[in-house]
Amino acid sequence: MAVTTQQKAEIIKEHQHTPADTGSSEVQIALLTARINGLSDHFKANTKDHHSRRGLLRMVSRRRKLLDYLKRTNDTSYRSLIAKLGLRK
Repeated sequence: MAVTTQQKAEIIKEHQHTPADTGSSEVQIALLTARINGLSDHFKANTKDHHSRRGLLRMVSRRRKLLDYLKRTNDTSYRSLIAKLGLRK
């Protein structure tokens, strides 16, 4: 299911550095993670939806690039974000 504007506002509020921060790497990664999780549920019901699967793969690769950037620039923030979002097992 898609992320509603209320859910998006909560995610931004939880991960922002300052009250006006809506585009930092942490916020972008958290929003992409919410969208990816929503699409994962969609694919359980619609296994043959290959057009949406392509979009999912693009989101995953964009999140991967942002995570790599965050790890390169701020390792402590990277580790805390991964623990908060539960990305690594």
